[in-house]
Amino acid sequence: MPGVGRSLYGRLALVLALLFMLLAAGALLLIARATEGYRQETDQRMNLDLARQIAQERQLFQAGLMDRDALEHIFHMLMVINPRIELYLLDPAGRILAFSAPPGRVQRTQVSLAPIERLLAQPRELPLLGDDPRNPDGQKIFSVAPVFEQEHMRGYLYVILAGEADTGMIRPLMVSDVLRLSGLALGVGMLFALLAALLLFRWITRPLRLLTRQVAALEQSDFRQPLPGPAVPGSDEIGQLSRTCQAMAERIRDQVSRLEETDAQRRALIANVSHDLRTPLASLQGYLETLQLKQQSLDDEQQQRYLRIALRQCRHLSRLVRELLELAKLEANEFRPLLESFSLPELVQDVAQKFELRAQQQGVHIHFRCAEQVPFVRGDIALIERVFDNLLANALRHTPRGGQICLAVLSTGAQVTVEVTDTGCGIAAEDLPHIFDRFYRPSGARSDSGAGLGLAIAQRIMRLHGSVIRAQSQPGEGTAFAFDLCAETGGKAS
Repeated sequence: MPGVGRSLYGRLALVLALLFMLLAAGALLLIARATEGYRQETDQRMNLDLARQIAQERQLFQAGLMDRDALEHIFHMLMVINPRIELYLLDPAGRILAFSAPPGRVQRTQVSLAPIERLLAQPRELPLLGDDPRNPDGQKIFSVAPVFEQEHMRGYLYVILAGEADTGMIRPLMVSDVLRLSGLALGVGMLFALLAALLLFRWITRPLRLLTRQVAALEQSDFRQPLPGPAVPGSDEIGQLSRTCQAMAERIRDQVSRLEETDAQRRALIANVSHDLRTPLASLQGYLETLQLKQQSLDDEQQQRYLRIALRQCRHLSRLVRELLELAKLEANEFRPLLESFSLPELVQDVAQKFELRAQQQGVHIHFRCAEQVPFVRGDIALIERVFDNLLANALRHTPRGGQICLAVLSTGAQVTVEVTDTGCGIAAEDLPHIFDRFYRPSGARSDSGAGLGLAIAQRIMRLHGSVIRAQSQPGEGTAFAFDLCAETGGKAS
């Protein structure tokens, strides 16, 4: 598998292998020490009385002095029989008086009496180590017995049970026969345990590898595709992580989709704003330049006509900029409406009166119909008035001479419904779902039908109030807009 050394499974396998190697080395060392301790204990326990038996064979002191002939005889006899042992004759203070080792090999002149006294007290726990005369810093197992001359203790017979010969011959045999078999058995057991642990780790990390591949596939798709495959089953941490990644991937896809949609809307907004600003600006510039260049050749009536056209384009441009700023303010997340209780019928009547003169000039009749005992509603009066302004202006713009506009306020208990119905040209079915989009103009709309921001502003205002504007229309028969506001408990309005 590529990148195993950098993967979680690879690092776990490496750490586990090193841990098993350390455990195997520690176990081998423990076996070696245990084997050596057992050998020393057995050897010392079997030869515990060796020094006493040797001391009883010959009288080692005569008239308070060492019997060198007797010592030489004992040394020679024991070196022939058992070259492993080393004999030392000590005085009562532990000083070495004689020894069986070759001259120049003994490095100590005195051995400690503390281990000797403990061994003579017959301890239960063995092995007990005493000073090694051949090694200034070493200790070995021993046997010891006091040496008497006619009930007078003259010293100690100190017998080293594992001399240099033991180190040269017995230890390699012990390593070869015991530790090698023990190490082989331990190695096989450790290898089997390591393989089992690696397989277990591979099984445990399998969900993580699956999740890693899913996230990598998500990244390669630029976060446009869902995680391939289902979530990792289970209620453990890995399963929870997998389900969280699934939910996160869905949210990321949704956010990416929204960003793309927002970017597309931004591009369309820039294009539409550029177009809608360029048209009145070009017209305004053209008429003003005409006035400037042909002022002497134009009569007063022509000049006034050019000025009226330029002024109309200037007002159109001003209205467009005002609506753009208003829509941007409404779409800002920090904007909050100022809610208060008010009478909706009174507000509708005020707006209708404001448009009455314009309606009479266009030959359109405005009707107002209101239910009895309409409750107060809660909302931002200025914003709701802006909604009525946009809906009435839109209705007047699309209602021909002789047509009618009906304003209705209906009470449905918990809500108050407002309807604005006209007998205008209507809206095509394919255009109806898009009439609240910014800068959208229905097919066949007149050039003076506005920039397509009025209905978008009205819909945004109603969304801030927790409501939406509904639209129904039949081409050639008219259009009806309606929205609801929550009724206030308490006051009534006629």
